[in-house]
Amino acid sequence: MASRREALHRTFAGPCLRPSLMVAVVIGSLLNAINQGPEILSGHGPVWWKLVLTYFVPFAVASYGSYAAFRSAR
Repeated sequence: MASRREALHRTFAGPCLRPSLMVAVVIGSLLNAINQGPEILSGHGPVWWKLVLTYFVPFAVASYGSYAAFRSAR
């Protein structure tokens, strides 16, 4: 089992960070279009805190998945 520090380092290193960012961009964009699309299309701006959370949550979930995999790896 890897240490927490090692698992965190590997989670946020380049090879694992890139897929997490791609998940955040794709899923975050889809969720943002669903949640705020009508408001944006009608000319209103997005709600910024919702926009930030919409991208952060998929990133956090994907990163946690990597962390959990590294943490349990031997």
